[in-house]
Amino acid sequence: MPNLTSTENNRPIRSYVIRSGRLTDAQRKAIESYWDKYVVEFNNETLDPNSLFESPQKLTVEIGFGMGDSLLEMAKRSPEQNFLGIEVHQPGVGKLLNGIAENELTNLKLICHDAREILESGLPDHCIDRLLLFFPDPWHKKRHNKRRLVQPEFIELLLRKLNKKAELHFATDWQAYAEHMMEVLEANPSLENVLGAQNYWPDPDRPVTKFEKRGQRLGHGVWDLRFRSKV
Repeated sequence: MPNLTSTENNRPIRSYVIRSGRLTDAQRKAIESYWDKYVVEFNNETLDPNSLFESPQKLTVEIGFGMGDSLLEMAKRSPEQNFLGIEVHQPGVGKLLNGIAENELTNLKLICHDAREILESGLPDHCIDRLLLFFPDPWHKKRHNKRRLVQPEFIELLLRKLNKKAELHFATDWQAYAEHMMEVLEANPSLENVLGAQNYWPDPDRPVTKFEKRGQRLGHGVWDLRFRSKV
């Protein structure tokens, strides 16, 4: 179980910032009660995804699941699939742990660690059937653009982990980041846009979060991208 008061320091440039948000009593209790059952510890060794779940099934990985509402809903809807959520912020992990326990899900596990490190050394090649990245930090200031997670080298890393014909589903409510994502994904010859070149997904098959609903009420747009690995 993690140190519930610790923070991360002296880390290289990341695509996220560790926020010092407080854990609610419910989140803290969930971490104390369910961490060992539903959270996968990463010890710089390659994990065997099939060994994490009761049965081997197609694997969906979500990077940065936030408070976990959409990931929980997807796991409930699709018991024939396994889901692995990666998130660095403990409040979201705690909230989702409560949801997993309440629904007695056996097809959803979590990792509380940097996603890039998990992809680089924590997961074997060719193990992911679907990769989800919903509403990552857009780092909208030009001087911060280099912190954006979606970069050509990151996509190359993802491709090593994807199974043949695996899918990428990205979403953002920041138009400039959507255009950046599209440019990076379209430029990779190992990927194809499922909706056709330069097209966004107008009616995506994913749960709508409270965060997204709030944005829609404020008139914010949302751009979904759906790409498939060619190899």
